[in-house]
Amino acid sequence: MITNYENFRSELIMSKEDIIRELYRENTDRISIKKEATAVKNLTRIIDSTLRLANSKGFHAMTLRDLCADAGMSMGGLYAYIRNKDDLIHLIQSHGFIITRRTLLHYTADVPDTRERLYAAIKAHLYLSELMRSWFYFSYMEAKSLPTPEKRNAIAIELEIESIFQTVIEDGIKEQVFSPKNARLVSSLIKAMLQDWYLKRRKYRDQEISVDEYASVLRDVVESYLRSTN
Repeated sequence: MITNYENFRSELIMSKEDIIRELYRENTDRISIKKEATAVKNLTRIIDSTLRLANSKGFHAMTLRDLCADAGMSMGGLYAYIRNKDDLIHLIQSHGFIITRRTLLHYTADVPDTRERLYAAIKAHLYLSELMRSWFYFSYMEAKSLPTPEKRNAIAIELEIESIFQTVIEDGIKEQVFSPKNARLVSSLIKAMLQDWYLKRRKYRDQEISVDEYASVLRDVVESYLRSTN
């Protein structure tokens, strides 16, 4: 059970190395390096550098030479992992989707109370976006210009994440914890409010709103609507 952001940050279910290792294993057809430990180390450098450069100068303005310089790799070394920027986008997107899916499912799996399960899903997504803001921001900003296969995957994953919220809401309606509402629409609205946190971070920083406070207010807003009999 998540208590607050600091607690979440210290106990995230998968370490960064574990996530990158899974990413490597899912992409062995693209990556020519066979030594897993080496591949995991270099993939971490590639992903960190890409997100850093994308958020400072823009992904489209960034070149693979820029990436090599920032990551401390040669062009030949980089080509062992990616052939072009489309491959790079695939790695970046896959990395974020793996951890988002796993985190939400992990923190909602063993919560018997439906209202608390919905709050756990909200906090898990919100806290993860705080911890990995550079990826969430990158994913949102680059969505329109993704290659067609990656765009399809991104849409599918987005719907999958929303379906986690939708399922909890539908459970609450069946249990009469929540009043009958359009569960899919509400889950989409929740996702939009979660996005507002990492896309307009400065607005909330200027108001001195913490991520824990935002999570609490978001819960109150959603529950107020779901429990309304009007």
